[in-house]
Amino acid sequence: MLKLICKKYGLFLLFCLLAFVARAEEGTSFVTVKDGKFYLQGKEYRYVGTNLWYGAILGSEGQGGNRKRLIQELDDMRAVGIDNVRVLIGGDGRDGIPSHIAPKLQSEPGVYNDTILAGLDFLMAELEKRDMKAVLYFNNAWEWSGGYGAYLDWVGFKGDVQKSDGTGTRHFDQTPVPSIDGWWEYMQYVSNFILNDKAKALAAEHVRKMVTRTNRYTGQAYKDSKALMAWEIANEPRCFVNDELHKYKFIEWIDEQSTLIKSLDPNHLVTTGSEGEHGCEDDMRLFNAIHTLPNIDYACIHIWPNNWGWIGKFNQNYDADKTIKEGAPDPIVDNVKVACDSTLAYINRAYRLMEKAGRPIVLEEFGYPRDRFLFTPGSATKGRDAYYKYVFGIIAESGKIAGCNFWGWGGKANVRHTIWQRWDDYVCDPAQEEQGLNSVFSVDKSTMEIIKEMTRRIGR
Repeated sequence: MLKLICKKYGLFLLFCLLAFVARAEEGTSFVTVKDGKFYLQGKEYRYVGTNLWYGAILGSEGQGGNRKRLIQELDDMRAVGIDNVRVLIGGDGRDGIPSHIAPKLQSEPGVYNDTILAGLDFLMAELEKRDMKAVLYFNNAWEWSGGYGAYLDWVGFKGDVQKSDGTGTRHFDQTPVPSIDGWWEYMQYVSNFILNDKAKALAAEHVRKMVTRTNRYTGQAYKDSKALMAWEIANEPRCFVNDELHKYKFIEWIDEQSTLIKSLDPNHLVTTGSEGEHGCEDDMRLFNAIHTLPNIDYACIHIWPNNWGWIGKFNQNYDADKTIKEGAPDPIVDNVKVACDSTLAYINRAYRLMEKAGRPIVLEEFGYPRDRFLFTPGSATKGRDAYYKYVFGIIAESGKIAGCNFWGWGGKANVRHTIWQRWDDYVCDPAQEEQGLNSVFSVDKSTMEIIKEMTRRIGR
């Protein structure tokens, strides 16, 4: 009788099984990757997002926290179609270092500021209410949140670095502060992070702590959160030194971290946080290697026409007045085409490799200064608007970029000082950069309209 039923109803049962699987895939709240594209609930997922690195701090009830503002900012994002935010889980290291954000999440290894953890939980709960997604990153290659340097300090690393002028070496007992000791010295020093097993072990413990968290407001484990799109290993991770040993250890570390994250949370995507070619010592083989590892789901690139000198070399001394006088030629406006051409070439070099690998690309940081290098919310953004239109056009029409997070969301912040001071409102420019340099504020009406139009174009 059973054989007769199976013979008679076999195809029907098979059809039902396939339909059930299809419905289950459509119903999942997790973003997945297939054939170089993102999918969510059975449909291709493309997005226009922003950077909100300070989201966990803003969501806290301690110093720097402002939940009323956070709720308003998320509502404003949703009103223009933004549904994805890229967020720093928290800063690391000792307090009081010039150019560092405050407050920190982790003051010592395993010693956490619970108000920041509560802020992260609150942020994730609010994102879930609005059907928004977050990319959360654990670490930072740069000094403004601690990152590499904090871990080296915690394990007692001391070292010598070559001076930038080539006149010899300089010894440091703790991580150099770039604005005081020099960027070259900083980069040479923190290149030791990926060679230091003790420092990397502390970073791995931080990953375990965060990935296995349960949200106090929703009662849901982070690994089950539908507000989470991806875990990210670090903000702009680099090996910083262009030799084979550093490159090998860098690939090894990315592999170890991504494997650890997947073992703790198989539901969500994992990515690197890389700038792309520029963050891989201009070695596209290295870019390809870290983004084709088995537990890396998609590739990241960042593009900074100003920081990288594409529109002129007047940006690196942050405490200098670089404002362009009224009536003088403005390279920020005049060199938009140069920036756009360089941007397309940069994207194309990454796309050629990732298309073969079947991995989506996210342009998760890009920014452009205000006209005449001003920082005031609402000041002219002719150059930025032209650049945003061009980048959004690539995303909408070329199929080369699956999602983006522009840098960054300044929203309703009240900008009090050119360089951040405690406890100024957070914008999105890090503490060592001019506040308002690359941030988009609610009063930047022309830029907001461009963002809104882009979200319409991709159907968000």
